[in-house]
Amino acid sequence: MMPNQRAKPTLRRRQLGRMLERCREDAGLTQQAAAASMNWPHHKLSKIENARAHIPAKDVEPYLRKCGVTDEAFILALANLAKNAAKKGWWAGFGDAILTTYMDHISVETEATRIRYYAPNLIPGLLQPRNYAREIIRATGTLVPELVEARVDVRTARQAVLTKAERPLDFWTVINESVLHHEFRENPEAMYEQLERLLELSQRPTITIQVMPIRAASHPGLLGLFSLLDFEKPYPSIVQVEDIRGSSFIEEDSDVQAFENAWERIIAAALPEDRSRELIKKVMEERRS
Repeated sequence: MMPNQRAKPTLRRRQLGRMLERCREDAGLTQQAAAASMNWPHHKLSKIENARAHIPAKDVEPYLRKCGVTDEAFILALANLAKNAAKKGWWAGFGDAILTTYMDHISVETEATRIRYYAPNLIPGLLQPRNYAREIIRATGTLVPELVEARVDVRTARQAVLTKAERPLDFWTVINESVLHHEFRENPEAMYEQLERLLELSQRPTITIQVMPIRAASHPGLLGLFSLLDFEKPYPSIVQVEDIRGSSFIEEDSDVQAFENAWERIIAAALPEDRSRELIKKVMEERRS
């Protein structure tokens, strides 16, 4: 980040600001009135709601009481969110190997209870074995070998959310059939290993893999990759979209609902789980013949 560039608010801080704003509005309070009730200047609350300033965890409960909130579990959840808004995770130890936008990606992935991921052009990172991950990282960047390996390490570490002993991530993905036919000429085994991994993971009760057939009917996924992330209550669901520059998030409720509707149409157009497994097996057999 350049010396005079303002740091981007973390997703945790943006979530907290939105939820505090919603509580204030539900109470019928203006920013001026709510700020005055806490003896704050108006601009302080404005910055908190816009994720440009941090609210200390100790101030969350009295502020929510001023807004008429009585749900103890909700108050505790927001106080914990304020406490952890700037907390660093395991990924901080990888330093320059992780871009700032990727840190947000890993953070929400770690905290999510369910992810629904439409993958039109590649296998989702959480399902990639090291060999496949290495080929994808090489192909999508101009990195020195050491940095490639560091990012492969990060991608592998992320996958722990699928197998953790307590409440593993519920992961549901739709993968385009064409992705199953990718070729890595210098490493032909990488794709076969990936197909094996898909079959293995599809047996887990918390992982659902569907394949979108090449001849599928038109569906909203034709517009590109996205994922829906759900969290424990009271935190709202969000959408993540990715491109060559990294990730960005969609957080407005009405926008998230549009992606929820699109997801339902996508899974309806895709093959069911059993037929998806059969197709993956068929592609594997063709590669070995």
